Amino acid sequence: MTDQIQRFIFEHTNVRGEIVSLAEAHHEVMARHDYPGAVTRQLGELLAAVALLTETVKLDGTMSIEVRGQGAVTMMMAESNPGGELRAIAQLDEEAVLPDEDAGFTDLFGSGRITITLDPKGGRRYQGVVALERDSLAGCLEDYFARSEQLPTRLWLAADSEKSVGMLLQRLPDESLNQDDDAWERTVMLAQTLDDAEMLEVGPDEMLRRLYHEESVRIFAPKALRFGCTCSRERIAGALLTLGGDELREILAEQTRIDTQCHFCHTSYRFSAADVESLLETPDAPPPTLH
Repeated sequence: MTDQIQRFIFEHTNVRGEIVSLAEAHHEVMARHDYPGAVTRQLGELLAAVALLTETVKLDGTMSIEVRGQGAVTMMMAESNPGGELRAIAQLDEEAVLPDEDAGFTDLFGSGRITITLDPKGGRRYQGVVALERDSLAGCLEDYFARSEQLPTRLWLAADSEKSVGMLLQRLPDESLNQDDDAWERTVMLAQTLDDAEMLEVGPDEMLRRLYHEESVRIFAPKALRFGCTCSRERIAGALLTLGGDELREILAEQTRIDTQCHFCHTSYRFSAADVESLLETPDAPPPTLH
């Protein structure tokens, strides 16, 4: 099955939606790390969420959703780029007790926050922050839309060891589009009949048919998604430069070269002493980033 996201609207209403299904991208993310099952599940949900939100805001640029907490999982981050490429990573507290298979969102993170960053190709960078006050990622993101975007938005997310899926419904502010006063409540109520097993079992078309076979739904052509990493030698070099010249030279004195790799895709990068000196002589270093 091709990884994809599909938009749909309910005719003669101001209700729109999206469904995302990720198998290959999910596999590419998880195969590079040995995450516990509960972490795989939550990171998979985050991967589906960043795809949904990117399509929702129609961003021509990069979006990231970063969750930071005080629990066994200290950070999760998922990112999309304009080419429909997705990547994600989690960081665990090495001294914490690993979560069991049934651990939920709150169990993994405890208290913390979610930061949503929009970085358009042209224009200003934007960040929104919401506290971890709900017991699910979907609930916290719904709070973000209610407070920051002031758009009624509902999300359903599910993931297992093989797949990430998600659905989003949103009520647009233009009431002139709406000829059905009950549309929002009805479409949300029907979506609430979904459970994780059903979401993971059926494809987007079948899910829409099961939920909304009595509704007039216009389904748009799906958009292909895939795993992809934005790391590069230049971006890795920029991150190294944040260590400063003295520390870099101390490292080189001990091991003659610096070997590092991208945390997301595990691509390896090697910098010789000459490479590092050349970087230090460059006046305009590239900005650091999470690799």
